[in-house]
Amino acid sequence: MRIGFFLAAEEFTPGELIAQARAAEDAGFHGLWISDHYHPWNDEQGESPFVWNVLGALSQVTSRGPVTTAVTCPTVRIHPAVMAQAAATTAAMFGDRFRFGVGSGEALNEHVLGDPWPEAEVRLEMLEEAVELIRELWRGEVVNHRGRHYHVQHARIYTLPDAAPPIPISGFGPKAVDLAARIGDGYVTTMPDAELIERYRSNGGGDKVVQAGMKVCWGSDEAEARKTARRIWPNEGLPGELAQVLPTPEHFEQATELVTEEMIGEAVPCGPDLDRHADAIQEFADAGVDELYLHQIGGPDDDFFGKYAKEILSRFSG
Repeated sequence: MRIGFFLAAEEFTPGELIAQARAAEDAGFHGLWISDHYHPWNDEQGESPFVWNVLGALSQVTSRGPVTTAVTCPTVRIHPAVMAQAAATTAAMFGDRFRFGVGSGEALNEHVLGDPWPEAEVRLEMLEEAVELIRELWRGEVVNHRGRHYHVQHARIYTLPDAAPPIPISGFGPKAVDLAARIGDGYVTTMPDAELIERYRSNGGGDKVVQAGMKVCWGSDEAEARKTARRIWPNEGLPGELAQVLPTPEHFEQATELVTEEMIGEAVPCGPDLDRHADAIQEFADAGVDELYLHQIGGPDDDFFGKYAKEILSRFSG
């Protein structure tokens, strides 16, 4: 399994994300994930830059390894015809390194224009139509489209990459996984769920890449690391579909009042014990993940890239 680095745009400024990307590449991480949000999950995280500006900068300061949006919702807040142009330009800048990861989104980001937040099945319908439209526009021809959810009139994208970027698709339930298997160029998850990964592969995903993201909080003091993880990312302890349906950072802050440090300590490897971190990472490998992207809560320092990265990366290869 290959290990990459997760750029958490909800937590860091554009300049910090760019510096982390450079350091991660120098440290030997396989590639980069970067989140695409309008809001952070809570005010303590405190950031949420427009990812497409940051991606343009990343194309100029990195030179190897895949870079994936994890993930963009191309259905509500931004029309898929506009997303097709944004992703095409980004892919033209990255060459063959860019992957346009997409998903059905969260109300947290997609409600901002006042549009209704559809039920899950409708969101998946919208995502499927959006992906179909995006791929049609990437052919570089004039497109007229009148579908169930989207209309496009005489649209043509002129700036295109040499080859269309892959579109991996996220999914956390059976219907979303089946959609990813049917139309995606890969599968994106945040769980070491062997059953869902096998469902993806057996229903059409085959040997296409399976990517996953994971949070860690490495540091010299385990108790302090747990406090940091609980302070910044308590939403990691929320169950079920809350992440998809809660509409504001304030709602997430209310919900996470029920999340304790102990709960976060169980969900996120915290502290200096590298064996514990490696064991948690191994769960993803055992589940069938091909690429795992690590987010260091609170920010990576020189010790993270010097010691943690060196020792963790040496344990995993592929």
